[in-house]
Amino acid sequence: MKNKIFITLLVITLLVFFVPASAQAQDGLVRVSSIAVVNFPNSILIMIEAASDVNITDIRVHYTVERQSFAKVISEAYVYFTPAKEVTAQWVWDMRRTGELPTGTEITYWITVSDNSGRTSDTLPGVIHYDDDRYEWKTLQEGQITLFWYSGDDAFGAELMGAAQIALTNLAENTGASLTSAVKLYIYASSTDLQGAMINPQDWTGGVAYSQYGTIAIGIEPVTELAWGERTISHELTHLVTYQVTANPYGDLPNWLTEGLAMFSEGPLDASFVNALSIAEMGHNLISVRSLCSPFSAYSNQAILAYAESYDIVSYLINEYGRDKMFDLLSVFQQGSGYDDALNSVYGFDMDALNSLWQTELVTP
Repeated sequence: MKNKIFITLLVITLLVFFVPASAQAQDGLVRVSSIAVVNFPNSILIMIEAASDVNITDIRVHYTVERQSFAKVISEAYVYFTPAKEVTAQWVWDMRRTGELPTGTEITYWITVSDNSGRTSDTLPGVIHYDDDRYEWKTLQEGQITLFWYSGDDAFGAELMGAAQIALTNLAENTGASLTSAVKLYIYASSTDLQGAMINPQDWTGGVAYSQYGTIAIGIEPVTELAWGERTISHELTHLVTYQVTANPYGDLPNWLTEGLAMFSEGPLDASFVNALSIAEMGHNLISVRSLCSPFSAYSNQAILAYAESYDIVSYLINEYGRDKMFDLLSVFQQGSGYDDALNSVYGFDMDALNSLWQTELVTP
C-alpha cells in the first residue's frame, strides 16, 4: 500500500510541479527546466536539467515559504554537480535536518543557472504545494477557518467547525482578540496519524499549532475523542489568535500568558489540574509567575501544575480587571514591550506584584 501511495504522489507532483524555463533562457543558455517531488513529511526533491553552448558552472535553488514574517526571506541553496554543457542535477530539502513544515504550506521556488561565459538564466517561479496526500481530505470553510478531515462523516466536520467558531466567539468576549488572517485546521483520525505527519514527534503529541503558518493539526478519533477534540481545538486556536495579534520582531509573550489564555479558552479545568493546584497551594509550593515565563518543566507533575497556574493567573486578570485590560496587555506586547513593562503600563504592577496579588486571592475552580 505504501508503494502505491508513493507512486501516486510522484505522478501527481510531476504533473503539477513541472516548471519549464526555456522562455527565460538567455543567449547560449538554451534550456533550463525543473521538477519538484514532495515526499511528505520528510523531503522535497528538485530535479534540474540545463544546457548551454559552454559549460554550466553554477546552479542555485531559491525559495520562499508562505508564512507570517516581518521581512521577505529568500533562501538559497547551492546545487552540487560536475560542470558540463548539459547537466542533470538535483537538490534535496531534507526536513529531518531543517525542521518540519505543516501540511498545506506553499513554497515558491526558482532556479538560477550560470555558465562559463558569465551568462545567467532564471526559471519562472514555480509553486510547490506541500500537502499530506496520504489521505483524501474533506473540506469545510466558514469565516476565516478552513477545516480539513478525512475520517468521520459530514456531521463530525460540522461539529468541529461549530466548536471552532464558538471558541473564537468566547475568546473575543474574554480578551477582545480575534483572528487577523485565515487559518487551516487539519483533523487527523488519531494521534498516530498526526505523528506520522511530523518529524520526530513526542509520543504524547495530540495537537500542534504552527503559528507562523496559520495551521493547526490535531489527532481526533471521531467516536471516542470528540469532547477532548473540541477542547483541543479551542486551545490551539487561541495560540494562533494570540500569535496573530501580538506578533512582532522584538519579543514574545511569557509562557504563563500564552498557555493560560489557551487553557482558559478550553473551559473549566480538569480534575488533574485542579488537584495539582490545590496541593501546591496547601503545601506552599506554587511556581512563581516570573518562573512561569520560561518553558514548562518536562516532568509531568510540574508541567500540570504550570498549566493549572497559568490558567488561574489569566482567570484572575480577566475576572478582576476585565477583558479590555487583557486586550490592552496583548496590544502592548504587540509593540515589543518587555514582560514587566507591559504589566506596569496596563495594570500598574510588575510580575512580582502580580504573583503576590494572585496568590493572595487564588482563583481556584
